Amino acid sequence: MAWWLWLGLAACSLALAGFGLRTTGSWRWAARTRALTRELEAHRVDDPLRPGFPARFDSRELRGLPAPVQRYFRAVLTEGQPFVSSAAIGMKGTFNMATRSEHWQPFTSRQRIITRRPGFLWDARISMAPGVTACVVDSYVAGQGTLHAALLGLYTVARVHGDGEIARGEFMRFAAEAAWYPTSLLPSQGVRWEAIDETSALAFFADDSLALSLLFRFSQAGLIESARAEARGSLVGNTLILMPWECSLSDYRMRNGILVPLCGEAAWIRPEGRQPYFRGTVTSLDYEFAT
Repeated sequence: MAWWLWLGLAACSLALAGFGLRTTGSWRWAARTRALTRELEAHRVDDPLRPGFPARFDSRELRGLPAPVQRYFRAVLTEGQPFVSSAAIGMKGTFNMATRSEHWQPFTSRQRIITRRPGFLWDARISMAPGVTACVVDSYVAGQGTLHAALLGLYTVARVHGDGEIARGEFMRFAAEAAWYPTSLLPSQGVRWEAIDETSALAFFADDSLALSLLFRFSQAGLIESARAEARGSLVGNTLILMPWECSLSDYRMRNGILVPLCGEAAWIRPEGRQPYFRGTVTSLDYEFAT
């Protein structure tokens, strides 16, 4: 048999093997993600957090809040806006795969959020090379945090799960991204606000035994520009190292009667400076509202 025919057969065999791996990985990853989504939904609570409060925005509950916080809610919500009970966010963007340099790779993701009990599941695909995709799940479900990344959905390269700092870090992400579901930041939803100055305020969050605070900064238009934590766990290998972290938000547009950001960036604040690792743009946004 001619050498070129052998070469063609070998190429076909490799292509079929690659297709089989991708198909198997995709199927297994989807099955795991569906199971985690079912767990997220199983802990959903739809009754009011505080009896006597309606499931709609009432500006009277802004009394006593710091001035920039009041301006924010008046800018993004209208009187009578139903509370967000869940959201689905599609995104695309780039993810920096290096910890000390720039190595940005494209991603697409779909995220499911439940506002009570607070939780989310971020399911992403990061293109590593032609035909090679990393599947990543980042989640906070019933007080447990998970970060799992696997090449082709089969070969795990990073996985941490549990309570403690991993859960706290994922709950922190839920809180920092609340500009996409802003009714969850209202006092009637359990958030306590503390004044700092005319353009910033501290927000305090709690879920069961977990508690944390974030510094929110607001623009001149009254919109959230960033949320910052002084200590969040960064995964180095399989070890969580605490360091300052910031989530920045921009390009606000009206969606379902709510003014929300369509662009976001996340960054670690290292001793040598600010290092972004995530830049994303919202491609779809769907809500379910409390009744």
